[in-house]
Amino acid sequence: MTLKPIICPSLLSSDFSFLARDANYMLDCGADWLHMDVMDGHFVPNLTIGAPVIKSLRKHTTGHLDCHLMVTNPELMIDDFKVAGANSITFHIEATEPRGITQQVIDKIKSSGMKCAISVKPKTPISDIQPYLNQMDFVLIMTVEPGFGGQSFMKDQMEKVRVLRQSHPNLNIQVDGGLDPKTIQDAAEAGANVIVAGSSLFNPNQNPKDTIQLFKDVINKNIPNWSVQSK
Repeated sequence: MTLKPIICPSLLSSDFSFLARDANYMLDCGADWLHMDVMDGHFVPNLTIGAPVIKSLRKHTTGHLDCHLMVTNPELMIDDFKVAGANSITFHIEATEPRGITQQVIDKIKSSGMKCAISVKPKTPISDIQPYLNQMDFVLIMTVEPGFGGQSFMKDQMEKVRVLRQSHPNLNIQVDGGLDPKTIQDAAEAGANVIVAGSSLFNPNQNPKDTIQLFKDVINKNIPNWSVQSK
């Protein structure tokens, strides 16, 4: 697999009253996926959207709907998100591993035909997801505590990205939280190629097309260095 930049605007930062408009605008600006933050008010303290919103948005966009389930029971939502039109599901190891259902959740997502990804919070070691990496379409490393947008980038989480890139040179590695023109270099140097960004792309003082292109340029510049680091 040839790695490439994949830029994913977080629609959590959009105007929910114009969700379809904002989603398609980001695609027009060069975005690759649309990142949908699903929060249940239990696994994380915030409450956002569910499958009905994905279903409504699906009617108005052909974009890849990248659904990040920050929920306590992801296994209960997979069928609904499939029907709603989600393209990929990311679930949290912290929600499944204590109950021994991680493999069950992976199998259910993959059998549905959606892309499957697993995520870790900042305090969770990547050793927890190691047994499942070869089954993943991508992996999400949280660079903030999940639950709210607009938080500061946690640079120390880049060590997880470096370790993953060295051990899995062809893996799509997604980072989420505090990504902007100032922090993209740290993420790209570490080995992240899938970038979730909310506040920096929906900033009224910046042109999202320029920011998306900047992200892609920085990642492309760093990709040749990853193969050297992984040897």
